Amino acid sequence: MTTINPWINFNGNAEEAFTFYKSVFGGEFTKIIRFKDIATEEFPVPENEANKIMYIALPIGESNVLIANDVPEVLGRVNERENRSKIFVSTDSKEEADRLFNGLSQQGEVEGPMGDSPWGSYAGVFRDKYGIEWIIDFSPKNK
Repeated sequence: MTTINPWINFNGNAEEAFTFYKSVFGGEFTKIIRFKDIATEEFPVPENEANKIMYIALPIGESNVLIANDVPEVLGRVNERENRSKIFVSTDSKEEADRLFNGLSQQGEVEGPMGDSPWGSYAGVFRDKYGIEWIIDFSPKNK
C-alpha cells in the first residue's frame, strides 16, 4: 500500500515541536538523527548546530509517519507563516477528532473550529504554535 507521510522543516525547534506532537498523539519516536551524528571531515557541522535534528520520525496510527528536520542556518530560515501545505488527519471518531484538535491547537490559531463541514464531515482547521497548519476530520460515511 502506498502511504503519504508529511515532512516538516523547522528553524531549530523540531525536537520541541515533536515532543509536543508526541504528547498529543502518543507513541514513540522511531528514529532521531542529529546533525552531529552525520558529521564528517567532508561535512563538518558547526557546534551551534550539532544537536539540531537532521531527522525525526513519529508514527501516527498503523501506517502513517510524521517526519521533520531542522534547517541548517546556512540554508536560511524557513518562512513558517508562508507554509502552504497542511497536515490532514482523518480520525475514527468525533471524540478522537476533538481530542487531537484541542491538544494540537493549544497556543495556536484556530482558523475554523470543529463542527459540521459543508462537505459532510466533522472537521476543524488551525495553525499550531509552531506555525504548522492542520485539518482534523471525521467522516462517518468513510468508517
